[in-house]
Amino acid sequence: MEKVRPSLQRRAFHATRALLRLFSEDKVPPVPKAVSKVRIKVAFIHNEKRAHTGMHTGAAQINRLMALALAEQGVQVKHFYPKHQLADTPVHLRGIANILFFYSMLEHKEQILKYDIIQGTTYTPLPFLAFDTPVVCHFGSTIRGFLNSVPPTKKLLQEERRVFRELVKLKVISDFDLETFRPLEDIADIESVTATRATACIATSAKVQNELIAMGVPADNVRVIHNAIEDYWFATQVPQQPAPPHLVFLGRLGNDVFTLKLKGLARLVNLYRAFPEIPKTTVCMTTNRKLKEWLRVAFPKHYMYVNLRKDLIPGALAPLYGSMLFISSRYEGFSLSLIEGMSQGLVPIAFSVGVVPEIIQNGHNGFIVDSVDEAQQRVQELLADTDLRLSMAANAKQTALQFQSTRITKDLIALYTQVKQEHRRNRSAHKPSTNFIELS
Repeated sequence: MEKVRPSLQRRAFHATRALLRLFSEDKVPPVPKAVSKVRIKVAFIHNEKRAHTGMHTGAAQINRLMALALAEQGVQVKHFYPKHQLADTPVHLRGIANILFFYSMLEHKEQILKYDIIQGTTYTPLPFLAFDTPVVCHFGSTIRGFLNSVPPTKKLLQEERRVFRELVKLKVISDFDLETFRPLEDIADIESVTATRATACIATSAKVQNELIAMGVPADNVRVIHNAIEDYWFATQVPQQPAPPHLVFLGRLGNDVFTLKLKGLARLVNLYRAFPEIPKTTVCMTTNRKLKEWLRVAFPKHYMYVNLRKDLIPGALAPLYGSMLFISSRYEGFSLSLIEGMSQGLVPIAFSVGVVPEIIQNGHNGFIVDSVDEAQQRVQELLADTDLRLSMAANAKQTALQFQSTRITKDLIALYTQVKQEHRRNRSAHKPSTNFIELS
């Protein structure tokens, strides 16, 4: 029987879908085998495996980067993922469901406990605290930090409330606040328990370090190790003729009202609207279809990339060397977007979040601001002084070099070595004596 060829419309659909996948899904290389003698074996515990395909969250991106960089230095790394999720969990119990999700990792207990160290993001190694193997918790941020930084909509500045009223009216979001904060509160509490009982905690900034100490983690148990970005961010060249300066946003916007407030969407909207004649480039991650449609038409001279594959973003930003990167977030544990943008010679104008106060020197490689009004003043200052703007762009690009993967690898191996050695010493000190007393 002769095979029926798909219609032209059907073939066009499949071709378009394949093209969209090409530009929106990260290529995920396998973790290579250690190239030299294995010194340390680390079990990485993550969320679902599918979080490591397609568009990456910050945590998934850093976990993958750490694993690849460590393997290149002879550390044996293996990823483990939980499988069994509670189904149809009520909204107010989703935090508990997510916590219990990681207890399904106990089915891999025998294999995981063969490793020297178990590492996970915040509370994910929780089930293994009861065993002898050292546990390291990696805190890129804390849920308590989120909760303390994001106010109810009614407490926002009037100009920000106006933006959210517009979004609700257009049904981009369903309400002004989350239905319940209990899931986040539950996770914040379990993060505190896990952090205080872990062998060591990694904080990605001094801010996160202080948050962990405030939870009750001994200061000696917290090591600040900044995040890194992929090597391809450093492969772009400074363009001979950069494009006219743009206002740029780079990062995750999210889908719900809490995350949109967290990421400072209303701040971004008001800054964009203050400069109708200046080109704007938004490179963002969101699955909120109505939000994407609204953003595309909300501003004049607006260029937008949504869910662009990560390794293609440097190519989109490199021609904008000398443009102004607005970090609008209310809270960041680190802020990968800041470092990624700086690596392309974008001049950051940022609120004091994450690693911002540790690396930004006002007027040298960026500006730290306290309000959108101050951000507008800094934009005007940079637009009026091309030499200053390009000088700061060069300094920003230079600053980003300290966040290459080789640095994070060196710091991680130093921590792992210390943890492993101390664990051996403690085991030896508590080893039962095998000497016999001769009885007369």
